[in-house]
Amino acid sequence: MEAHHYVAQLNEDFHQAIILDGNGKDAKVMGVEYIISARLFQTLDQEEKKLWHSHHYEVTSGTLIAPGIPDVAEHELMEKLVSTYGKTIHTWHTDQQQTLPVGSPMIMMGFTKDGQLNPELLEERDKRFNVSTADIRKKRAGIQMPAVDPMANAWEKDRGNIRQFIITNKPDSAMHKHQGAP
Repeated sequence: MEAHHYVAQLNEDFHQAIILDGNGKDAKVMGVEYIISARLFQTLDQEEKKLWHSHHYEVTSGTLIAPGIPDVAEHELMEKLVSTYGKTIHTWHTDQQQTLPVGSPMIMMGFTKDGQLNPELLEERDKRFNVSTADIRKKRAGIQMPAVDPMANAWEKDRGNIRQFIITNKPDSAMHKHQGAP
């Protein structure tokens, strides 16, 4: 699936994004992504880090683009994003269900190496946005690739222990506490 992020910067270390499945009038909200600096990521406990993915590959591979801004500004943006980490929650899997956002929300991870992304989808994206992923990759070759925290991208290291939301039944007392009732 293709994801379009509309991002607001809350401060130097923290961004939040709403994710849509397109950029047209019929685009559907798919979820949210929280994006934090490497500095903030280091403050997370080890279990929390497993819910986050790095952006190093998405930036250096050219698969992450910021269409509509000048090349110089996009390059500067990518130099900042390459060392960040994201926690992405999809609430609607529009590639599977077009009518309603049914099913459980899911923690999503980012691509971390070549061969993970369907090349046909990337080719279609490049045509629509009149870009070349190969050219973008070359232009970004000079961006410093950071050391990625070993606790990030847990999905590719710990395949038998994938972290996801589960639906459970909670007693009424738990629900009242969550809603702020005494």
